[in-house]
Amino acid sequence: MRKKLSITCLFITGFCLLFVGCKSGTGRIDRKEVVTRHRVNVDSTDIMASLTVGNGKFAFTVDFTGLQSFPSLYEKGVPLGTLSEWGWHSFPNTEGYTFDETLDNYDYYGREVPFSVQGRRPVGQAGGFGGGFPGRPSGGATDEFARSRGAANYFRENPHRLHLGIVGLDFFHKDDSPVSAEEIGSIHQVLDPWTGEIHSSFTINDIPVAVTTYGHHDMDLVSARIKSSLIKDGSVRVKLNFPYGSAANRGTGCDWSQPGKHTSLLSTGTNTALIQRQLDNTSYNVQLAWDGDAEIYEIETHYFYLVPEQGRSEFSFSCLFTPGNTESELPDFRSTASSSKQGWKEYWMSGGAVDFSGSTDPRAMELERRVVLSQYLTGVQSTQKYPPQETGLTYNSWFGKFHLEMHWWHSVHFALWNRAELLERSFDYYKDIESRARETAERQGFDGIRWPKMTCPSGVDGPSSVGSFLIWQQPHIIYMTELCYQVTGDEDLLRNYSDIVFETADFMASFAHYDSLNGRYLLGPPVIPAQERLPLATTVNPPLELAYWHWALNTAQEWRERLNMERKPEWDKVIDGLPPLAHKDGLYLAAESAPDSYTNTRYMGDHPSVLGAYGMIPSTPLVDSVTMQRTFDYVMEHWNWTDTWGWDFPMTAMTATRLGMPDKAIDALLMDITTNTYLPNGHNYQNQGLTIYLPGNGGLLSAIAMMCAGWEGGPAVDTPGFPKDGTWKVRWEGLKKML
Repeated sequence: MRKKLSITCLFITGFCLLFVGCKSGTGRIDRKEVVTRHRVNVDSTDIMASLTVGNGKFAFTVDFTGLQSFPSLYEKGVPLGTLSEWGWHSFPNTEGYTFDETLDNYDYYGREVPFSVQGRRPVGQAGGFGGGFPGRPSGGATDEFARSRGAANYFRENPHRLHLGIVGLDFFHKDDSPVSAEEIGSIHQVLDPWTGEIHSSFTINDIPVAVTTYGHHDMDLVSARIKSSLIKDGSVRVKLNFPYGSAANRGTGCDWSQPGKHTSLLSTGTNTALIQRQLDNTSYNVQLAWDGDAEIYEIETHYFYLVPEQGRSEFSFSCLFTPGNTESELPDFRSTASSSKQGWKEYWMSGGAVDFSGSTDPRAMELERRVVLSQYLTGVQSTQKYPPQETGLTYNSWFGKFHLEMHWWHSVHFALWNRAELLERSFDYYKDIESRARETAERQGFDGIRWPKMTCPSGVDGPSSVGSFLIWQQPHIIYMTELCYQVTGDEDLLRNYSDIVFETADFMASFAHYDSLNGRYLLGPPVIPAQERLPLATTVNPPLELAYWHWALNTAQEWRERLNMERKPEWDKVIDGLPPLAHKDGLYLAAESAPDSYTNTRYMGDHPSVLGAYGMIPSTPLVDSVTMQRTFDYVMEHWNWTDTWGWDFPMTAMTATRLGMPDKAIDALLMDITTNTYLPNGHNYQNQGLTIYLPGNGGLLSAIAMMCAGWEGGPAVDTPGFPKDGTWKVRWEGLKKML
């Protein structure tokens, strides 16, 4: 891994980018002007418009007051989270469940292969064991099924990401009765993505209140400054409230009903306080520091007030969250503000930039808004050492766990936008879980390492009757390391990650089953493709996976050649034996095993992943562009687009771009579909249960980079993804070609 760039070097790099690499237009891009024209303005208690500060490893999401004053109000919108990369919790395993108890066997060409699923199936059901589980307690089948389900639930729910605590304001009338959200008026809030500042103003009984909020760029710390005459008589109090961990699949990550299962121990110093948190085996510290005199005390279990001395009209404080029992010296509000401003300026100046001003297409400024705010959101949520959660560090989805098949969509854009070091941060995670991934492959009788799907820092595969059978996450680490190598030319990447790349390829080659009757290789069954509607027991050779297998094995061979190693014959045998994508009536099918791909309505929804075989994936001999264009046209017209996900639209735009149809690329990116909605705060909305979805934001940025800079081996045309009819004026700089 190459060394981190110094701040000075990053600024020099960013400064130079202003004068080189500027495309499709003359003159440099005024980056600050582009970013700041998309400040977020909130003028109501809009529960979908909560705003976030943070540093990519820690994020703090606030309501219209600039802090987390009314968390219950936002629970059904975009919740108010305080989440970090290290904040995980597990319930005690009181039943002594083992991971082996989640396993059930499925047939793989005549041999039984164990998968971790959500409860074993009855004896005799297709693919089931037909017998007991080795190492399990004896007993009746009903007891065994129940225990299997219990084990699966435990390992799905644990560990779960932990909400570290509410930090907000409580307001009081003169009679000491609480002020409700409905009583607050004149709301005006602005997020400036250039500085990371949230400025909030409102009135209580016609008395103005102003709150300014920053997240520190290097520490898991938030600082706020409150200005109001209400401070003088104690009508404004800073509150801290701490929950127990939650087993909910989606939500805030808070359980307020178990106060006896955790502890919050307060100790104080001069203008400082420490709250030591203990939840089962999870411990962390919450440190506070403030200006001037103030009192901190516990008003009920896990609920604390920090109250400034009366007579003041301004108060500022900092709150730091640290794992274990570590303590640090806290920067004050001014220092935190400086850190945020410096860090975000460095971020914006060192990456790529796009400017759509001057375009006459009425959609241009909306697309630019999405581009700018997606960069902010992925910068504040998704640059940790682990692959990001689909809802980032805002709130929990799938128990707070991350999905490796989404890592591509979350993070590839960092390299394409000249921020490869932010993508590389997560590569060592694959090394960390390598031994566990190897155990999975060995248990299933395959070579190499098999990466999990829904997982956590330890790499344990979350039991799933769908996720455990996905395979399209396997090549991602080959794609991402290869992209960073192409972007940076860093030879250390080859040396540092060659073992991971090679063992991934070993699994991929061994997973491909040789069909001796027809002299070719098959992917599946059992397999569930990216388009998760297809049956695991019969699906064979889905198109995205087939093309990805071919490309990734070829790329792994290129890595061997770069390192002066011989090509691996076993891999070449599979490469040469993978068949072209299956087609019927001139259209590519959802799988070789699905000849009814376009007549079965079930197969006309979810991800149109057939398009990814020529959009997300570089060109391979398995795909014919003419057939793909016919398939693209049919999918665009007939697909059930209301039954899709946020990354489907940028994937479709990538395919349109490679096919030379820029007008269709724009149409795909801006399709008027609910799951392609971008909220005022920039988040990609999916539905009432999944109000934000960062793979959509990341995918959008990858598509824009490709549409501007093109792709390796593509035509020598500037901005190949934008129409050339004069309606789009596109200036870009610092972007890299997609593979």
